[in-house]
Amino acid sequence: MDDTQKFDDDEESKDRQFVNALARGLELLRCFRPGEPYLTNAELARRAGIPKATVSRLTHTLTKLGYLAYSERRGTYQLASGVLALGYALLSNMDVRQIARPAMEELAEYSQASVSIGARDRLNMVYIETCRSTANVTLRLDVGSRIPLATTAMGRALLSGLPQSERDYLMDHIRQKDEENWPRIKAGIEEAFRSYEERGFCVSAGEWQKDVHAVGVPLLGVEGERAMAFNCGGPAFLLPRERLEADIGPRLVALANKVKADLGRA
Repeated sequence: MDDTQKFDDDEESKDRQFVNALARGLELLRCFRPGEPYLTNAELARRAGIPKATVSRLTHTLTKLGYLAYSERRGTYQLASGVLALGYALLSNMDVRQIARPAMEELAEYSQASVSIGARDRLNMVYIETCRSTANVTLRLDVGSRIPLATTAMGRALLSGLPQSERDYLMDHIRQKDEENWPRIKAGIEEAFRSYEERGFCVSAGEWQKDVHAVGVPLLGVEGERAMAFNCGGPAFLLPRERLEADIGPRLVALANKVKADLGRA
């Protein structure tokens, strides 16, 4: 079973309105990952923790509905255009992407790095918009890319701005996912909380990937929008911690405040 599936099991088990068959079908769609477009029923069953006989019925149904496509030659399934249509409908209706993009492009060029905005998906952040500078060396993460909640500036920024109960819930699941490294992860998250309280942003310097530095700021409390966060990140040699804290961090805070104000007027 994929460890992300366990994330919501405790909440789902208490919900009498929860439709298990629908959840299982959606769980299969989540099994596909970048660079792994083709999966068999057996692989899907293993990743989702669902019996193979049930998976066979679900993949048949999802294929009929246009969310999966089956290859006779390979004997595998892949995501189909129905999933893309859902994703496009979501992105096209997010006002924040259109409103934030000009300011994101300006900061990306100034920093010679990448500026992105993402939303939480279980214990990850998913990019919903990203702007890269014209620099030859920059992060190559696109819309739809997933990064960890616990060790990235974007993820820690989101955690920093959440209500205490929700934050505690997520922290507990982060701990369960990686008990061995939890003391180090917890220390980094708590440092991010302090930074956010003092300066309005938090930094991840080589904690996600050793050669990547980034600063993050949450975007919260916007009516009609879910909790999100911005980041500005790039190669460590372009974004030393001192520059992130003295220059880029405050600029990202200003960007987030401007976007929040503009969304309120939209």
